[in-house]
Amino acid sequence: MWTMAAGRVRSQVSRGFLNRREFGSEIFVSRLSFYTTEEEFRKAFAPFGTIEEARLIRDARTQRPKGYGFVLYASEAEAQKAIKAMDGRVIGGRLIFVEAAKPKSE
Repeated sequence: MWTMAAGRVRSQVSRGFLNRREFGSEIFVSRLSFYTTEEEFRKAFAPFGTIEEARLIRDARTQRPKGYGFVLYASEAEAQKAIKAMDGRVIGGRLIFVEAAKPKSE
């Protein structure tokens, strides 16, 4: 069953509602250099589509990057293209891993 909620299309899943857009168009990037900047991170993933959000996860106390982040693309196809192109590449001297982001558990 499909419903409209807050202007977004959602699909009903047995455990509740999951936002299809967040599930399909967000990627998880791990093993980033701790010296990667937000700008470098966004620039590395920009060639694959329209980025709605790119964020590095930071330590709450030191505000230094933890070495992983998320990129939200406008479409699932763009996210898949980025995964195929970037997984296993070397950025900033480090081999990175890229995969589809898993939805947050309830």
